[in-house]
Amino acid sequence: MKLLVIADPLATFKTYKDSTFAMMREASRRGHALFAMEAREMIVRGGVVSGYAAAVSLKAPGADPCDWFEVSAQAFMPLSDFDIVLMRKDPPFDNEYLYATHLLELAARQGARVVNDPRTIRDFNEKLAVARFPQFAPPTLVTSLEPVLREFLAEHGDVIFKPLDGMGGSGIFRVRTDDPNIGVIIETITQHGSRTIMAQRYLPEIRDGDKRVLLIDGVPAPYALARIPKAGETRGNLAAGGTGVARPLTERDREIAGTVGPVLRDLGLTLVGLDVIGTHLTEINVTSPTGMQEIAQQTPCDPAALMIDALERLAARPATGKTASPGVGR
Repeated sequence: MKLLVIADPLATFKTYKDSTFAMMREASRRGHALFAMEAREMIVRGGVVSGYAAAVSLKAPGADPCDWFEVSAQAFMPLSDFDIVLMRKDPPFDNEYLYATHLLELAARQGARVVNDPRTIRDFNEKLAVARFPQFAPPTLVTSLEPVLREFLAEHGDVIFKPLDGMGGSGIFRVRTDDPNIGVIIETITQHGSRTIMAQRYLPEIRDGDKRVLLIDGVPAPYALARIPKAGETRGNLAAGGTGVARPLTERDREIAGTVGPVLRDLGLTLVGLDVIGTHLTEINVTSPTGMQEIAQQTPCDPAALMIDALERLAARPATGKTASPGVGR
């Protein structure tokens, strides 16, 4: 299998925790040919989506964590020449990311097998996506209007405000009715009513962890990564200082995954990270879900191996030249 990984520069990878690295390592172990490209290196010429791809070989672990790969000279190649194109560029989902999904969608129509499906990535906002499954979500509001946000706060007493385009827990506020800064918080996060945000009822179960449930080809990995907030912190995100603890899925986790998983698989989302707090689904991550290495280090389960299994199955199927149906609007 010729696997092209579209990601941020390889030299920036934190290999001790990076899920893209874990997948590349597993693919290399199985003898698959690895290639890498940045999204900015994609080009449309003569209507064909191509790019500057470099063959990648992985080195044995050494003292220098940045010295883990070697690359060949870049070659200009159509994306359809690869068996799988794995889109793993990290957010933010800015205009450049948006343009990349358009190019990848065109590449898919030309025969490239792109994972995750680029149109669904573009259409599936990771915060708004929970509105597709209201039976699992906590009380949720989406608006830019201060009076409506204040009504929601008054109703629930303790809420979370978060931007729709945030990542890693950035820009999140916990607000209670006795907070003396309610007005300035709302002004700041909505940019004086010009930016739509999400509000959710605060879930005290966050103290036990914000669980990341990995869906691979619609099926949940048997262990979730519970991200425990550090002392004095509301957010469990690892990027915000949370600690990752792998735990077996609960019956509720399986219920959520069993309902959500097949829907997302049919939309072309091969790798998804569900965020579950207590019994509630709070986000659906489709751009660059992580947590594979922490789960593999603490349990008998290796999500990266499960993912390469899924990519091998996909590569063995005839290419359709079509993308999945669109999901929730971004």
